[in-house]
Amino acid sequence: MIPVKVKEIAYDILMNPVILLIDEKEMKALPIWVGPFEAHAIGIALQGLDLERPLTHDLLKNICNLLEAKLSMVLISDVRDGTYFAELHLWHQDKELVVDSRPSDAIALALRAAAPIYLSDKVAEGSLAIKDLLNEEQHQELKELLESSRPSDVKKSLH
Repeated sequence: MIPVKVKEIAYDILMNPVILLIDEKEMKALPIWVGPFEAHAIGIALQGLDLERPLTHDLLKNICNLLEAKLSMVLISDVRDGTYFAELHLWHQDKELVVDSRPSDAIALALRAAAPIYLSDKVAEGSLAIKDLLNEEQHQELKELLESSRPSDVKKSLH
């Protein structure tokens, strides 16, 4: 398993949201395209915003807390025909529970619960070496994005 972090929500050339997962050394990236509502839920968590009323992922976190279940990790476990699959790994009463999830929901919950996110070795094989992916100008733009500490910044397309 490869630990990753959510670096940013980027947008492709058609303005579709892309969650950018980066390895610890910031040498490889895995882009996962998500819908606008999923990107919104992840963006709220990245910004650390507390809303007056809970979103679905906040609700799930609250339910886990009430049931004394802890999200120990999220695993982006598989990719089939361009679709990613994820698992929530929960601990409840000294028992591990594994729940199938969409990656966007798993990531949104992990950010709220401060749980680590991992890629399976199979999924990590599909990650892209940043230096090979971009031309010099795009590489500089991504370097600036990686060095940015402001998740609320809207980033340009990497395309």
